[in-house]
Amino acid sequence: MSPLRPALILVVLTAAPAGAAETFRVDGLPRGETLTIRETPDAAAPALGQAPLGARLRGFGCTSDTPSGLTWCRVKAGPILGWARRRYLSPE
Repeated sequence: MSPLRPALILVVLTAAPAGAAETFRVDGLPRGETLTIRETPDAAAPALGQAPLGARLRGFGCTSDTPSGLTWCRVKAGPILGWARRRYLSPE
């Protein structure tokens, strides 16, 4: 077996399917605060909704290619689809 083959197998086994969603839980917020879900990955963008501490959100990828350079994730909370700061999302 060539040395490259195990690496290829590892990549295939660890890669997520295209379009696969991951689950996050809202975490790390100060007591009584909610996570703002925004229209675009920017703190100045209009708010679409709020998610309380402990809420489960579906995630559809994250990016740090944002105006602030901070990492934001595309999330869905109920009917709301928008962007939330990665810092407040814990993978489940």
